[in-house]
Amino acid sequence: MSLIDKSLSARLGRLFSNNVIVRRVGSGKGIKVIDTDRLQSAGNLEQSKYVDRFTRLHGIKPSISTYNNNYNYQSSRTELYTDYEIMDMDSIISAALDIYSDEATRKNEYDEILTIKSSDETIKKVLENLFYDILNVEFNLWPWIRSMNKYGDMYLYLDIREEIGIVNVTPLSAYEVIREEGTDPNNPYHVQFSVMGNNKIKYKNYEIAHFRLLTDSNFLPYGKSMLEPARKVWKQLTMMEDAMLIHRVMRAPERRIFKIDVGNIPTSEVDNYMQQIMNKMKKQPYIDQQTGDYDLKFNLMNMLEDFYLPVRGNQSGTEIDTLSGMEFTGIEDIEYLKNRMLAGLKIPKAFLTFDEGISGKALLAAEDVRFARTVERFQRIVVSELTKIAVIHLFSQGYKDEDLVNFEIALTTPSIVYEQELLALWKEKIELAKEMQESKLLSEGWIYKHVFKLSDNEWQDERDAVLDDMKNKFRQSQIEEEGNDPILTGESFGTPHDIASLHVSKRNAGVETEPENNGRPKGGGSAYGTDAHIFGRDPIGSTAFKPAIDLSVKENVNKSNSKDAAKRLGFVNNDHTKSKKLILESIKMPKKSDPDAGTFLDESNISE
Repeated sequence: MSLIDKSLSARLGRLFSNNVIVRRVGSGKGIKVIDTDRLQSAGNLEQSKYVDRFTRLHGIKPSISTYNNNYNYQSSRTELYTDYEIMDMDSIISAALDIYSDEATRKNEYDEILTIKSSDETIKKVLENLFYDILNVEFNLWPWIRSMNKYGDMYLYLDIREEIGIVNVTPLSAYEVIREEGTDPNNPYHVQFSVMGNNKIKYKNYEIAHFRLLTDSNFLPYGKSMLEPARKVWKQLTMMEDAMLIHRVMRAPERRIFKIDVGNIPTSEVDNYMQQIMNKMKKQPYIDQQTGDYDLKFNLMNMLEDFYLPVRGNQSGTEIDTLSGMEFTGIEDIEYLKNRMLAGLKIPKAFLTFDEGISGKALLAAEDVRFARTVERFQRIVVSELTKIAVIHLFSQGYKDEDLVNFEIALTTPSIVYEQELLALWKEKIELAKEMQESKLLSEGWIYKHVFKLSDNEWQDERDAVLDDMKNKFRQSQIEEEGNDPILTGESFGTPHDIASLHVSKRNAGVETEPENNGRPKGGGSAYGTDAHIFGRDPIGSTAFKPAIDLSVKENVNKSNSKDAAKRLGFVNNDHTKSKKLILESIKMPKKSDPDAGTFLDESNISE
C-alpha cells in the first residue's frame, strides 16, 4: 500500500491537477466550479494546438515534437514585447494604458477597490486581510493591470506557507517566463512555468498567478496585448509623422530668387562673378582674435535657401523675388491613421481630450458605455486570477469543501452611465408590470415569467418573500408606534380591526362609546335602554316589535352547547345589558290588519 503525500505542496498539486475546482454547495443541492485557467473558454493547448496557428501567423516554422517549448516561439514573443516597449513611449498609447488601469481600479461608494462577499464572516475577514494587507491591491493592482494590458501577460510568484497562506507575491518579467502545457502524457491538463535566466527555475501551476488576456486563440497559451490591434497602424502613423516633420523642416522655409544683372561681362566670367556675389552674401568677414587673420565665416542661415540667376539683355537689372515654401497637405492622412489607432485601442477620443469641441453629452455617454464594456471584460480576467489566489490562501489555512468556494470577488463597475442604463431598464420593467396589473389583462404569474424572466418556483418564492417583508414591516410599525412586538406577545395593538373589536365589546357591555356622524347627537345620560341614551329606550326594537324567532334556530343554538355562540346570537343574558334576541330574515312581520303594530318601514317607527 503506497503512502499518500499529505504535504501542502502535494495537496495543492492535487487541487490544481486539472485546473478546474469543483465543490458541492448548499447541502449537496448544487455544485460550484472555479475555472482558474479559463479552460472552458480557451481549451487546452495539448488538444487544440493553437500554437501552430500562432507560429504560422508570424511566419515561424512550428516544432513538431513540442508545443511551446521552442526557441523560435519564444523569440517571436520577445519581438512583440520589444514593439510594445517602444509603443509605450508614445504619448497617446501611454495615456491609453494609464486609462485602462484607472478605470479598472475605481473605488466604489464604500471607498473599496475590491468587493468581497461571503456568507461566512470569517472567510470574508481572511480574504480582506489577504488582498488589502498582504497583497495591498489598493496600490499594486494598478501596475499589475497595466502590465497585463501592455504585454497580454502578467506573472506573480506566490510565497505560500502552510497554515498561514500566501505571505508575499513577487512580479516576474514577461520576457523570461514560459508557460508549458501538455508536458505530462498522463495528465493533459498539467501546467508548469519555467523562468529563464542564469538558472532555469520551474514552478508548479499553483505557485504562479498568470494574468492573461484570452481574447485571441492565435496567441495561446499566452494572452493578447491590448496594444496588438494598434501595433501595425502605430508603425504607419509613426512613419507618416516623421515624413511630415522632415517635409516641414526641409521644404517649409521661404526662398529668395536673386536675379543679378551681368551686363556685358563675358560668358566665361559670369560664373566667377556670380560666385563672388554669393560669397559676399553667404559669408561674413571676421578677424581671428588669436592670430589676427582676416577670414570669411560661413553663414549657415542662408544655405540652401536662395537662388542666384544671372540675367542680361531685356531682363537687365538686379531683382530679388520671394519663392514661397511648399504647403504640407498630408495632415488628413495622419488624422485617418490616428483614428484607426484609437479604434484599435478601444478608447473614446473624448477620454484623450481629442474631442474638446464635442457638442452634446449623448455621444460621450454612448462611447462611455462601450468603453466600460471593454474594461469590464478584462476586469473579469483579473477577478478570475484573484479568485485562484484566494482559493490557494484558504486551502493553505485549512479550509475545505464548500468553504473553499464560499466567496465572491468583484471590481467596481467602471461607468456610472452603464449602471444608469441598467437601472433605467429595471425601472421600465417595473412600470410595465404595474400597468399590466392595473389593466387586469394578464395574470401575475405571466408578468413574472415574461417580463422578469423568472421560473415558476422563482416567482412563487419571490411572492412568499414579499409577504414576509410585509410581516416584518407590520412588526416594525407595531414596535415603533405601539411599543408592542407581535412575535413576543402574540397580539396586535392599534390596528383598525382592534379598534372595531373594542367598540363592539363596549357596546355589548353597555359602555358608552363615541358616536359616529349619524344618529342622535352626543349628550344625555349613559344608561343603556333609557330615553337619555343616544340610541333611545328601545335601541333594537325588542319591545315595539316583539318578533317571533324561528324555533329551529334556537334549538340549533342550544344543541351547540356553546355559551359564546349563544351570546353572539342574543339568547344568553349579558351582565351589563338586557336580554337581546336575534333578528333573522325568518322573523314574522306584523300584519297590516293590526292597527297597533307597525312595520320596519312604517313612519311611526321613526324616533322623534
